[in-house]
Amino acid sequence: MIGLPTGTRVWVVAGITDMHCGFQGLSAKVQTALDENPFGGNVFIFRGRRGDLVKLLWATDDGLWLLARRLERGRFIWPQADSGKIFLSSAQLSMLLEGIDWRQPPRTAALSML
Repeated sequence: MIGLPTGTRVWVVAGITDMHCGFQGLSAKVQTALDENPFGGNVFIFRGRRGDLVKLLWATDDGLWLLARRLERGRFIWPQADSGKIFLSSAQLSMLLEGIDWRQPPRTAALSML
C-alpha cells in the first residue's frame, strides 16, 4: 500500500459503482453525488456489483491516481447504505484492501481468551 500523507481523509463511497468508469466518471461521481472536490487530496473508494473489485481515486500534487484491487477469493466488506460516504482511518483502509472486515476487527485481548 502506498503511504498516505498525514491528514489524508479516506472515504468509502456507499452503494454500487459501474466499474467501467475511469478518471472522469469517478471524478464526476465525487463532485455530483458526494458534493466533494475529487482534487482535494482525499481518497475515494468505489466498489463494483460483484464485490470483488474496488477502485481508489486519489489526487496528489503530481496528478490523479486511479488504483484498482481485485480479490481472487471473497468480497470486500461494504456499508449497507445505498448512497453517501463513510470515513475510514488508514488502518481500516489497509484492512478493507486485504479483504478483512474493517467494521469490527477482533481485538488481541478477545483472541487470547479463546
